[in-house]
Amino acid sequence: MKCRFRLTRSNDLKRVRHAGKSYTHPLVVLYALAVEHDRTRIGVTAGRGVGNAVQRNRAKRLLRAAMRDLLTEVSPGFDLMLIARSPLLGAEFLQVRQALAALLKRAGLIPVHQNG
Repeated sequence: MKCRFRLTRSNDLKRVRHAGKSYTHPLVVLYALAVEHDRTRIGVTAGRGVGNAVQRNRAKRLLRAAMRDLLTEVSPGFDLMLIARSPLLGAEFLQVRQALAALLKRAGLIPVHQNG
């Protein structure tokens, strides 16, 4: 995912987590917050409950790759935060992509009629 689409500052991530609306799935949690700018930015995290550093980094790479495919469909003007859950490590790429698509549809960020 390109740098211009990433949330990297700790303050931005905290703001999205505390002020945004959350949507949960067994593999991932999505926080969404409407903002004033014209693009969507995404932050990806994985806590220690997911596993060791290697496993957490793998989970974050998997989420970024799945989100990269969906980014063109997401409505602009949102800051998103994705939090990996431990079952994510056992999931296939297609399952992760479907989970993200379902969360984005529930959040109203991509049209429901599109295939995920």
